Amino acid sequence: MTPPRPRKPRARTYDPARTRAALDAEVAAVREAVRVMCAAPDAAELLRAPSGLEGWTVRDLIVHIAVCLDSLPRRLAEDRPGAADLDVQGYVRSLRSQAGDISETAVREAGELPGDGGPQEVLARLDDAAGRLGEAVSATEGGRPVPTRYGAMTVDDFLVTRLLETVVHGEDLTAATGTAVAHDRQALAAVVRLTADALAARAPGGSVEVRIPPFAVVQCVEGPRHTRGTPPNVVESRPLTWIRLATGRMPWAEAVDAAEVTASGERADLSDLLPVLG
Repeated sequence: MTPPRPRKPRARTYDPARTRAALDAEVAAVREAVRVMCAAPDAAELLRAPSGLEGWTVRDLIVHIAVCLDSLPRRLAEDRPGAADLDVQGYVRSLRSQAGDISETAVREAGELPGDGGPQEVLARLDDAAGRLGEAVSATEGGRPVPTRYGAMTVDDFLVTRLLETVVHGEDLTAATGTAVAHDRQALAAVVRLTADALAARAPGGSVEVRIPPFAVVQCVEGPRHTRGTPPNVVESRPLTWIRLATGRMPWAEAVDAAEVTASGERADLSDLLPVLG
């Protein structure tokens, strides 16, 4: 008998009102962290320091966050596409092939800052982008198609991707500068669910259960399904650890060795499936 094919994970939906509130709060948290950093006596030196992302300084990282925020108003100014043909998971899958182009854009735009590109110019760039994003969100219907480099999305779906960018790069900022970003809980929840779903879509199946309490549980990896009780293969981590794993900021072996992730069962090694983007 031919074994059943793995079921495709059901597409998750994101509440537009919660997404907008979470994005507003997460942007505010990142702006506050950058404000604190730019007020430090060694701010200029910090901006020149490596960000931890290949080829990027901390200045490049902050400018990239600004680019991510004002991408919505910029794209809304382009010709409106006929219909949205790209969903959130499609966008996530496409990110993996565009990392080089994204890196070049960040470095180029950081070099275009006015003056000497110091703390005040960097902070002003971020604040300006956040302001334009807020204006665009309040003035635009959620169902309107917006063009992206991968296809057209609805504004509501595109805002979910802005949550992804802001949370992930907020963590990069914390790691690079030591100034912690106080992430919004709903923003963390959305990014955890988005990346967990990306894993389930990449390796559909039901033999491994991945738990990221309190935000997400997904099943993945082809093989025998469990129907009741504790599954034989379980992976569990905290939300920020999962985001680091999913985005390539932390290697699987390092997380296991540091007991930041637990993995039980012969199929519970996810090292070949991670990162799901990065």
